[in-house]
Amino acid sequence: GIQVSLFIDSEEDQIKAAADIGAEMIELHTGAFALTTGEKHESEIERLREGADLGSSLGLQVNAGHGIHLENVKDLFSVKNLKEFNIGHTLISRGLFIGIRAAVNEMKVAMQGYPQS
Repeated sequence: GIQVSLFIDSEEDQIKAAADIGAEMIELHTGAFALTTGEKHESEIERLREGADLGSSLGLQVNAGHGIHLENVKDLFSVKNLKEFNIGHTLISRGLFIGIRAAVNEMKVAMQGYPQS
């Protein structure tokens, strides 16, 4: 079968609705996280943390994506229960300059130490 993921905000009502309709997987939108700094950035991390915990408790596979790059990926290490990061745009755009293999290797190094759930 084909796996389907719902791309949603880290909001309780959206996460619960995904579980209610029988979704197996969600991707939490990290756009706001990627665009913020300081206290707002920490607030977005906490929002993602709460969403990932809720989704996991409802039996969903929880992924995250949008705007994740080399400089901010480590900020997501405190968000448990994330199974995958969708980072394709970063890899492709960086790969145009240094090659796709080198871009993937850079991201792998940046993600070393991620506590996989």
